[in-house]
Amino acid sequence: MSQSTGTIITVAPTGAEHAKPDVPNLPVTLAELVSTAQDCERVGAAMIHVHIRDADAKPTLDLGRLKDTVAALREQTNLIVQLSTGGAVTDPESDRLAVLDAMPDSASCTMGTVNFGDDVFLNRWDFVVALHKGMQERGIVPEYEIFDLGQLASLHRLLDTYGPPAGGHVHVDLVMGVPGGMPGDAETLVAALRLIPDGATFSATGIGRSTLPVMLASLSAGGHLRVGMEDTISYARGERVKDNAQLVARAAGLARIAQRPPLAVAHVRELLGVKGEKGLADVAV
Repeated sequence: MSQSTGTIITVAPTGAEHAKPDVPNLPVTLAELVSTAQDCERVGAAMIHVHIRDADAKPTLDLGRLKDTVAALREQTNLIVQLSTGGAVTDPESDRLAVLDAMPDSASCTMGTVNFGDDVFLNRWDFVVALHKGMQERGIVPEYEIFDLGQLASLHRLLDTYGPPAGGHVHVDLVMGVPGGMPGDAETLVAALRLIPDGATFSATGIGRSTLPVMLASLSAGGHLRVGMEDTISYARGERVKDNAQLVARAAGLARIAQRPPLAVAHVRELLGVKGEKGLADVAV
């Protein structure tokens, strides 16, 4: 596992689970997403993990909308654009694979099937391999999403069998606290670190009430952070999140307290092996 003196902060602003009527401040239109991205970049985010919605604010993997979203975020921010290949739990594999044709900088690659609340998030081995190879062919840097410890064993199998990812660097996101997945606590995070490939970096995401415990545990272990309204809509007990920038600002503040301030986009591109020149003039936030 690789250590870093700074912190990658990824924002996941929307997700596929929350309904707009229930969460009115959720960014679902392209304009809302771009505005959110700009606000989050200003307070410390280097990467954005993107789910998109259709005209009715329902989750979609429409390729045209995905391409427009990637283009707008690249034009109006310096952020590394990472598309979700998970979509919603009901999306077919063909649509999820087609996400790669939008040519983001990065994309998620979930390393196994997991119970997801009352649903099942299905990720068959052949599908995982297809994602990995599809990103190798297109030069898209994967983020390997880990919902349970056994999925790290699958990651070793994937890399041993099919070679390193595009960009050459392995980056893992531990998604913790999903009902049906691994718990969001320090003990489980430490257990996961024993299984992460040598030289890899990791970020951690705490869902719901596990947001703060996971954030603090990740920082203390030399890891990076993913925050956003995809993962929690509560800022504190009895207090709703105002916007995604509020969550990014808190993460950036804790990273500074930990003496691991937010990394500039250019540094994150270099660290993760993301191709392209955008962000090379950036300085640390």
